[in-house]
Amino acid sequence: MVDHRSSKSTIALVVLVVLALLGGCGQGGSALGVTTDDGATDGGATDGAQASDAAIHGPFAKQVVSFSAGKGGGFGQDKLPGVVLGGPVGGGANSGSLDVVSLGCGGSIVLSFGERTLIDKPGPDLLVFENPFPGWTETGRVAVSKDGEHWTEWPCDPTDKEAGFPGCAGVSPVLANSTTDPGPIDPDTAGGDAFDLATIGVKSARYVRITDTGHNACDAPSAGFDLDAVALIHSAP
Repeated sequence: MVDHRSSKSTIALVVLVVLALLGGCGQGGSALGVTTDDGATDGGATDGAQASDAAIHGPFAKQVVSFSAGKGGGFGQDKLPGVVLGGPVGGGANSGSLDVVSLGCGGSIVLSFGERTLIDKPGPDLLVFENPFPGWTETGRVAVSKDGEHWTEWPCDPTDKEAGFPGCAGVSPVLANSTTDPGPIDPDTAGGDAFDLATIGVKSARYVRITDTGHNACDAPSAGFDLDAVALIHSAP
């Protein structure tokens, strides 16, 4: 466990109360009010929820295939699917963004890349953006798939704090902010956590799954891994 994690949840809870008073706060549990492909409103996990904002372009996730909130999760779910689609909204090296959805302890989310395919080239191929800042880290496991059914996962050790939680997402601060700089994501300057397909023997993928490791605090409503965005460093139509 990382020091001061309960303080992070307390901060998020205070923000939630303020937002609620302004009429803009989400609720705990699984995704609410997300329109699915058949036009129905799903009160649970989302299935094929498309981004409603036509302005979402670039090498980012384009579709929420499914979302299953774990214990204490749900912050930001009222803004699904758009909150995790498109580019990251980073707060910088010392500030965690609130433009996220909290997975909760053991929760998971599956995203697709739309018309793009993630491909293996030299160096990192995928960036995953959470909202860590100094003193607070919430880890997640990352896996990719060609068909959305068979998955290959990067090894992740959420217990090795001294080594920086090797192989896990949710470790590095998010520096890129697509609202002010919508340009291409550069793994050397964007922040986030980079993943190389070659290290798990995968040549290409159409889906990414992020799962809370279960080694994070479970304090509602912002428990677990907080997903901001996913970026494709190397992709093709």
